[in-house]
Amino acid sequence: MDEHLDETLGAVGPRLRRLRQERDITLTELSEATGISISTLSRLESGARRPTLELLLPLARAHGVTLDELVDAPPTGDPRVNLRPIKRNGRTMLPLTRRSGGIQAYKFVVPARKRATPRVELKTHEGYEWLYVLDGHLRLVLGERDLVLGPGEAAEFDTRVPHWFDAADTGAVEFLSLFGRQGERAHLRARPRSG
Repeated sequence: MDEHLDETLGAVGPRLRRLRQERDITLTELSEATGISISTLSRLESGARRPTLELLLPLARAHGVTLDELVDAPPTGDPRVNLRPIKRNGRTMLPLTRRSGGIQAYKFVVPARKRATPRVELKTHEGYEWLYVLDGHLRLVLGERDLVLGPGEAAEFDTRVPHWFDAADTGAVEFLSLFGRQGERAHLRARPRSG
């Protein structure tokens, strides 16, 4: 087999692991989303199993990336980001960036629901996050603080602080998220509100 092809296929496993970790998805969750067994996913990520088209297509769909991105195909020169929605826990997440490293941008859409108060489940992980509400009201629980952000409001925080967010009421909410796994911070310049 071609040496370049061997190198390309050998790099797919670490790329799959990095994508899964950046999206904070467990092997079990990815298995449920793709129909691929946990052991096969683990072997793919470790390089013990060679990737096939039948395995890569559902993985690309689950991660919201193109097949070219999974295998690190040469860029085509097209700067447009292919918005492939990822649905998880009733939410829709649209990746707005193509590369897997650095700061990642997402648009989240949380649909309207019948129950006003979902169960708060705080979580922590490495990184830094910036949120900007486009429409609706977002409830952000950050440590001991319980905040509601409206359209045009932003928040930034270290994700090692226990946190959780969801719609603040039964209405839908749309917001942007910038996330840096290595603790990169997004910088925002804004004028203060005139009061």
